[in-house]
Order: sequence, then C-alpha cells, then structure tokens
Amino acid sequence: MNRNACPTPSLKVNILSRHFLARGGLEKWAYRIAEGFTRKGVYVNILTADTMKNPPFHPLIHYHTLPLTKWLNFQKMNQFDRLAQKWNKTHEADIIFGMDRTRRQTHIRTGNGVHAAYMEQRETFENYPRYKSLINPLNQTILKIEKEAFENPELKVLFTNSYMVKNEILEHYKVSPDKIEVIHNGAPWKEMDKDFNAWVEKKQKGCSDYNLDPSLHHFLFIGNGYQRKGLSSLLYALSSLPNRDFHLSVIGKDRNIQSFIKLAQTLGLESHVSFFGPLSDILPFFQIADTLVIPSHYDPFANVTVEALAMGLFVVSSKTNGGHEILKEGTGTIIEDLSSIDSLRASLEFAMAHPKTWIRSQTIRDSVKHLDFSSQISSYIDISLERR
Repeated sequence: MNRNACPTPSLKVNILSRHFLARGGLEKWAYRIAEGFTRKGVYVNILTADTMKNPPFHPLIHYHTLPLTKWLNFQKMNQFDRLAQKWNKTHEADIIFGMDRTRRQTHIRTGNGVHAAYMEQRETFENYPRYKSLINPLNQTILKIEKEAFENPELKVLFTNSYMVKNEILEHYKVSPDKIEVIHNGAPWKEMDKDFNAWVEKKQKGCSDYNLDPSLHHFLFIGNGYQRKGLSSLLYALSSLPNRDFHLSVIGKDRNIQSFIKLAQTLGLESHVSFFGPLSDILPFFQIADTLVIPSHYDPFANVTVEALAMGLFVVSSKTNGGHEILKEGTGTIIEDLSSIDSLRASLEFAMAHPKTWIRSQTIRDSVKHLDFSSQISSYIDISLERR
C-alpha cells in the first residue's frame, strides 16, 4: 500500500482524548470512533496529552500531542482544555468530538458519566461528606468543566452509554433531552467467536494454569478501584453463603489491595478468593468463569458487562451500573438493594443456580449480538454526521 496515497477528505473531525494510550474502556473507544469516521472518508485529528511513539498508521488519522507542564491532576485537566481550545481555533473542523473533560466541543461522548451524580453516590458508599468533596480542587474543576460542556449552546449531540446517565444529566444540568442520544457500549462480538467456541476446552487449561478447581462455581470480579466497584460488599455477601462450592477471581488494581486481601482472610474466604491484580489478558478468566459480578456503586456502563455476556457468562449487576440495562431474563440478574448484604447474597445464589453450560452460554452470547462494535460505532458516526 502506498502510504502517500489517500482519498481527499471532504470533512474534518477533531477528537479530544487526553489519555489516548491508557488501557481503560473509555480510551478504547477513541480510536474506534476515529476509525469509524475514516470509513466515511473523514479526515481525523486526535488531540492527546500522550506522546505517540508508534501510533497505529492510518492515512486519514493524524495525532497531535499537547504537552502538559503542570503537576497536579486538576491543573493538567485545565491545561489540556486550554490547549485543545487554542488548537481548535487554528485548525477548524466540521465536528469537535470530546471524549474527555473538556469545555468546548460540538459532540461529546460521556463515557465518564456524570461527576455530580457520582459524588452523590460516593457520599453513600464511602460515607464521605459531600462538603469535603466540594472543597477538593479536582472535584471543583470537573464539576465546572462538566457544567460548561453540557450546557454549552454550541453542543449539538451528547452521547451517553446508558439511560441511567441520560437521566442524571437531565437531573443535574440544563440540557435539552433532544440533544441526548443513548448508545450502549459494544464488544468485539464477532472477533470473540473463536475464543467463545473454545471455552469448554480452555476452561480446563485455565484452571490448571491458575491453580483453580474446575468443579466449583467460578465468580469473576473485574475493575479498578475496588471500593467504588463494590468488592467489600461482594466479599461480605460471599461469606454469608451457606454453599461454599465457589471461587472468586479478582482482577484489577487498587492501591489498598492488601486491605481487601485481609478482609477476605478475616471473613474466612482465603481459600475461596484469589487476587490476581491488573492483567493485560483477561480472556482465560472469561473462559473459566460462570458468573461476572458487578456490584458497582457507580459505573456509567462497565465495559466488562457486555464483554462477559459476549463470552457467555451470566452477569450479576447493580442498578448503579448502567450496563444492567442490557440484561435480559436468563442472561443475568440485578441486585435489588446494593446496601443489603441479603439482597446481594440472593443474587449470588440465583447465579449459582445458573452455571455456565454450552447451551446456556450460547443463549447469553446471542443476546448481545446486536451490540457488536461495528454496529455501535456506525451509530455514533451516522448520528454525528447527521447533526454536525
């Protein structure tokens, strides 16, 4: 392929993604959306604070690093916002697509959810007084940017990944409902086909590799920041189960991981819980597990919800994970009251009554076929181009 040969673009899009190289779910969407625009012959600029050493090549995608000199996070946030605004003024585009905490854009994907709503939830699950949150300069900065971004008269479309987030925006900010479009998170459903079809044989290998008993019901917890993700509640609920034929694998990072390991030991779960920390490859655990548990106190839409369903896992989710909206009868269950250990235990017992079988896993996987990345990205691109 001649790298110098590319179609002449008729439209330009500037995408704002400060942490483009991060591995989180939010960052994964930036390149997919950029690539989606190029399939329509659109020229894309990606503005980021990351240094792009070996970015994936595409003739219609160009990367621009906006170097940050500040040290504190709230200062970095403000600096990136200022630099992005300055860059956009000198590089006009038909669409300015914000995917981070920035004030001025024509289109936004609110993958972070609504910070004002998160702070309300935090007051409950961390017993953290709201007034202390409000004097934190980082929270002040996020709230200011959030308000200006959502209520900006230049904003044409505000994408949310759940109806939960849409309702939070309408509750906290002056935004016309007509501007809000809900597009649930997707998964590489088609790409996962081979790995899904191999889960029966791969489960045995995975259990051997990680020293797990394949005869047990395997629960899976994935997430960074265990407290917000509800791991404490999950451990207490597991300790109250009369049937101990289960094992929980915990994947993700937390600076206080040792306190959660100690809690599991205190609750008598040391032989029933394994902490694996952050892993780059979680596929073997999708193949091993029967059930994914997401007892999040606040998640706009946990990506692992749809990824687990695409791998045939039954899902237990809280109502405060926007991903619960895609669960159907037979594919998962919703925790009625996250503040009640009895309620969470009942959901876990229900899940244990639905272990992963070949037939059941196929039904669960088929329930999210319509959420393949290709269809979800197409929705973003089509709506964005219609409303530019």
